[in-house]
Amino acid sequence: MSEAVTQPGLALAGKGFRPFFLLAGLYAALIVPLWVLIVDGVLAPVRYLDAWSWHAHEMIFGYALAVIAGFLLTAVGNWTGRETLIGRGLLGLALLWVLARAAMATAAVLPRGLPAALDLGFLLALAIALARPILLTHNRRNYVMVGVLGVLLLTNLVTHLSALGVLAAGQARRANLVAIDVIVLLIVVVTGRVMPMFTRNTTKAEGIEAIKSLDWATMTAGALLTLVDAVALETVPAQLLAGLVAVLAAARALRWGTRHVRPYPMLWVLHLGYAWIPLGLLLRAAPALGVPVWGSLATHALTAGAIGVLTLGMMARVGLGHTGRPIVASRAITGSFLAILGAAMVRVFVPLVALRWQPAALVVAGALWSLAFVIFVIVYTPIFFAPRPDGKAG
Repeated sequence: MSEAVTQPGLALAGKGFRPFFLLAGLYAALIVPLWVLIVDGVLAPVRYLDAWSWHAHEMIFGYALAVIAGFLLTAVGNWTGRETLIGRGLLGLALLWVLARAAMATAAVLPRGLPAALDLGFLLALAIALARPILLTHNRRNYVMVGVLGVLLLTNLVTHLSALGVLAAGQARRANLVAIDVIVLLIVVVTGRVMPMFTRNTTKAEGIEAIKSLDWATMTAGALLTLVDAVALETVPAQLLAGLVAVLAAARALRWGTRHVRPYPMLWVLHLGYAWIPLGLLLRAAPALGVPVWGSLATHALTAGAIGVLTLGMMARVGLGHTGRPIVASRAITGSFLAILGAAMVRVFVPLVALRWQPAALVVAGALWSLAFVIFVIVYTPIFFAPRPDGKAG
């Protein structure tokens, strides 16, 4: 199989990052403009979840989960020495993701329960494909990945049960926000492993290292915040705990060498993306400290900011490194990094300064977001469809 996937026509199926990063980029470029048109009343909202819950669900379980799938299907194979999915199995999983997205967009005309079955089926299949090599090799360091996928499956189930009327409608919103907590926690785990290494290897600067005690404190507090949000979302204790996680998340990055990254777009996009995590959590904590901040702004600091910027940066990096190419950002990709950073800043800071400007900020941020991913798709589509120039599998 490994020889087969190096053939030009099958290169897309060589590793999980290839189809899923391409699908994530295409979906990100499309879904936000559609959402802006729904908000502006040009398009009718999807009649399955309420409009806001649908938007949140598709950004989490559509876009973000596609990035997670591509990253983990590639990384778990490296971590365990056992392949996850390649070839037809990988393409079949990618097709299931596409069918789930189509079902969520056309749920009103489909048989009741079919969108839920397809969407949950994709996540369950992904979890099995990733859990199998981790558990078979007793790769305890990465059991956390199995746990993350399990919680995402549970929160997605709650969302669909809410849409089907089994649970109260408000549970969908809670489930989506807890899912964001889980994805942020996953980012905290992964960045702690790779950010010091990436920065040290590129800059050759001394003193760049992880602070293990703060890494564990941040992950533990982040996991606790996820549990608290599941039962006491948007309460003062949850807000204060978010503030604590913000401080820990900022402190753990003090020795990551951020001051050295300016000449390297592939680095500064990750460092700036990570900075949105403590910022978003501080915005969540603000009401408990007597500073009125609209809750959506904190959420978008974590989603458009941390998740959006970091996932684009990681896709760009992995897309080069795992296809045997130098990890150097072209001018076009540097432009896409600036565009997505601009989208996050406009989406969060403009309404923070003047809430009445939010409609205009939504349009501008949506255009910048879409531009960032259009550039990514144009630049990386030939890379994802081409075999590695060094002839290796993957």
